[in-house]
Amino acid sequence: MVSTSTVKSIVQLLAGDIQSGKLPPGGALPTHRQLAARHGVAVASASKVYAQLTAMGLVIGETGRGTFVRDRPLQREWDSDDEARLSRTAADLSFNHPTWAGQADLLRTMLRELAVSGDLAALMHQQPPGGRRHEREIVADFLTAERRIQTKAEQVFLVNGAQQGLDVAIRTLLRPHDCVAVDALTYPGFKMAAHLHGLALKPITYHAGGPDLDALNALCRRERIRAIYAMPTLHNPLGWVLTAQQRHQLANIARQHNCMLIEDASYAFLAGKSPPPLATLAPERTIYVSSLSKSLASGLRFGFVVVPDTYAKQFRSVIRATYWSAPSIITAMATRWIASGAVTKHEKHMRADAQQRQAIARKILGNMAFTAHPNALFLWLPLPEDLRADRIAAALAKNEIAVSKAEAYATTPHVPHALRIGLSSVPLAQLEPTLLRLRQTIEQFPV
Repeated sequence: MVSTSTVKSIVQLLAGDIQSGKLPPGGALPTHRQLAARHGVAVASASKVYAQLTAMGLVIGETGRGTFVRDRPLQREWDSDDEARLSRTAADLSFNHPTWAGQADLLRTMLRELAVSGDLAALMHQQPPGGRRHEREIVADFLTAERRIQTKAEQVFLVNGAQQGLDVAIRTLLRPHDCVAVDALTYPGFKMAAHLHGLALKPITYHAGGPDLDALNALCRRERIRAIYAMPTLHNPLGWVLTAQQRHQLANIARQHNCMLIEDASYAFLAGKSPPPLATLAPERTIYVSSLSKSLASGLRFGFVVVPDTYAKQFRSVIRATYWSAPSIITAMATRWIASGAVTKHEKHMRADAQQRQAIARKILGNMAFTAHPNALFLWLPLPEDLRADRIAAALAKNEIAVSKAEAYATTPHVPHALRIGLSSVPLAQLEPTLLRLRQTIEQFPV
């Protein structure tokens, strides 16, 4: 009978090879029988080794294909100064990179479907800027049915993810030095794009239920605000969902001061039932941006934008002059998943998964006064007054946990000491011990 220590030593050996890069991401590992023969143990013991490596998030098993080194890239684009302190296998709470059972099978089945369908060579052709009409119609129907946005194909543009959609919106609507109203805490990707294009961001204070709309109205009276960037349905990072009254007030402010609205709905699908989007309340001045990055896969890079009729021609011209079009094969896969109902089905699954992860977070961090929507894939964790976010982030990095600091999200000169914690990149089985380690690191940090 093989001892527990023997199994543990094999686990440590393989884990070390994975963490050092000797066994690269995606690499196939020996079969259970091969591993057993190599180390002189029973097949049952080899199975225990792989079960432990799976629980550690280092490998992934695929039925009928084998066991592979798991690709777990840390997405620390907001906090690169901490990168040197983290290994590739650290727990990534800095970014939401949803991985779910069946993801590989979904892709494998779609590739087979494409391989035997119609004119396969057409997927090697460049599509028109903004996408082919029949695929834009599929997205328009999806938006009408699932997002309550009455639109048509001519107003829908397919792009390489929501980030590109935001960039094209900026290029279409704004010029350097234009003023854009944003929440005091907002999505870092929009901050970066605004900085790249030389925009002046004007922060709006907020309260627990959303932005201070009276302060926004006063700002619009004081200064020439060209656009308002908003996340009315499941705000990132604060998780609020604006009420119908707040949305109507926001739309009225935009009309009164002739501002455009850029509505970022990347996480909106998680909220479940919510009031109508701004694109429904003020369609003549709203550019609506979303994607499948948070529901299907962050590497899919498929987004969609709805624009007012009056901006459609200009929006198309900007896409043509900068990116031309999204890859045909990505668009074909994404729109087939939408048309088949796979996206709607999986978004429901993601909401349930997010609720489960938030329940774990409440269990472990409940008395730490964090802010989160019950369906969100992230939470906002203010730190005690005597703790600095940079020092806590560094301490967490030493404990193999990556987080994002408030600095990435803040648009005000004063940056709160807080962390944004992503919940979806860590395997569900590892989330509770990871959050417990995070809590212990903060509570035990020397003042």
